[in-house]
Amino acid sequence: MPSPARLFRLSALLASVRAIVPPGHQGAPHQISEDRTAPTSNNILIVQTVDRVDQKTSAPVDAPPNLDVAPTMVTAVDGNIVNTTIATANSESRRDLERFIKPRQSGFKKIFDGLPAAQKDASIQGTAYLTHTVVNNATYNVKACTDWCTTVEGCVFVNLYYEFNNYFLDHVFSEKSNLKCAAYADIHTAAEKLNFGGLASHSPVDNASVPFTYITRSSGWAVDTLVDPSTPDGYELVFGPTGGANNAAGYMGFDFIDRYDVNACAQLCNARGADPNGGGCAYFNIWRATVDGIPTTYTCSMYYLPTDESTALNFGQGSLRVTSSRGYARTSLLPDGGFEGFTLCSDFCFATSYANWTGTSPASGTLDASIFFFPPYAHTGHGSALLGAALGDDALPGTLTPAAPLETEAGAPYVVQCFVSSAFSASEFEAAAHVDVLWNGERVGGVHGFMEYTLVEVGVIGTGRDILAFVGGAAPAWSFIDDCKVFKA
Repeated sequence: MPSPARLFRLSALLASVRAIVPPGHQGAPHQISEDRTAPTSNNILIVQTVDRVDQKTSAPVDAPPNLDVAPTMVTAVDGNIVNTTIATANSESRRDLERFIKPRQSGFKKIFDGLPAAQKDASIQGTAYLTHTVVNNATYNVKACTDWCTTVEGCVFVNLYYEFNNYFLDHVFSEKSNLKCAAYADIHTAAEKLNFGGLASHSPVDNASVPFTYITRSSGWAVDTLVDPSTPDGYELVFGPTGGANNAAGYMGFDFIDRYDVNACAQLCNARGADPNGGGCAYFNIWRATVDGIPTTYTCSMYYLPTDESTALNFGQGSLRVTSSRGYARTSLLPDGGFEGFTLCSDFCFATSYANWTGTSPASGTLDASIFFFPPYAHTGHGSALLGAALGDDALPGTLTPAAPLETEAGAPYVVQCFVSSAFSASEFEAAAHVDVLWNGERVGGVHGFMEYTLVEVGVIGTGRDILAFVGGAAPAWSFIDDCKVFKA
């Protein structure tokens, strides 16, 4: 027989349960109100980082011609200087990348002339260097250089010049030519002719002096027609190109990359860690910074809230100007993951289903999965879904699923993201709360216990027309779900 003290506790607990007003009767949630103000772009830090990063280079003195184009590199992350390769940018995937400016087969135009042969000149010291070759130096072979550019991924500009006293060109490399052709993924001007040579290309031999390298007849040639990049897989182009970068809510941080690479930005957005209040990266803005008209950096700014051109109001500061700004939104396979399409009323109402979602109960249950219009229950906006009997009539779990199967690709990886709150009742009642994530009927993840709105992430593999479901709730252990997304990973 239970002790008097235990009986007293059970009676008090039962009285507390009876005192809870269920969500269906517009009860007040017990969860703590959190400040979910979305942060905005940190343009000051971006500008400060531009001043600290040097992404400009020339063709190296000692590098052999015709090296493969290196993967896109990250040069800064949220103001910290780094030098890392983007993880998925291997040689195979690089063949699918397209830059913001890509040559058509329509020809090249001269950007600047070289100085006369008798005068020493300088080669380009600029951003987005790709690789270099040497061409036959019997003549000043412009066409061989520009023809080669069309074979190099991302090449839109070449710098053609003679490099004298380079031991490697003269005696080591098999081509035996000193007419260098350097490829870049951005267009440069004569103002960037800053590499005058002046290097010793090898160590002294038998105490003999080593002549310094020098450069002559350095000219620049660019494609005469430019095209837009292809939209990355799993994204859609929102705007651009324009001269304004986004200054918007939901800001997650920024990366600098060493060339304008839309696909690299998409990979960085996919890999950016989820914000605990806002979720995963859902939008990125790529833009090119010029300082005094010279290409300097390439920025990927990331956001958990999609935005558009109306917030592209950062045109630059001082001598820094924003150019080639484009915005891309990540595509969620869920048509209404925030339940904002449920508009049966304008203040408080709920239902078991609407056009985008369906809630079902076990045979003996009632309203065990439902959709609510009521901002106090939502993570954001006015809509959310509830697992558990809305009126508290039973303690059975409900099942919530999109109204139609997801249009997935067989074999492709996806990530399911949802915010879950099991904090409507006090913690002792929500201890039994649980939400299971099902993918084609199989449990692939979930959470349990008392919690404020918390991001739940589950990785899955598509099979084609997959069925996503959320199962849980056991009144008074109610669970709310909101802001769900299914992104291609």
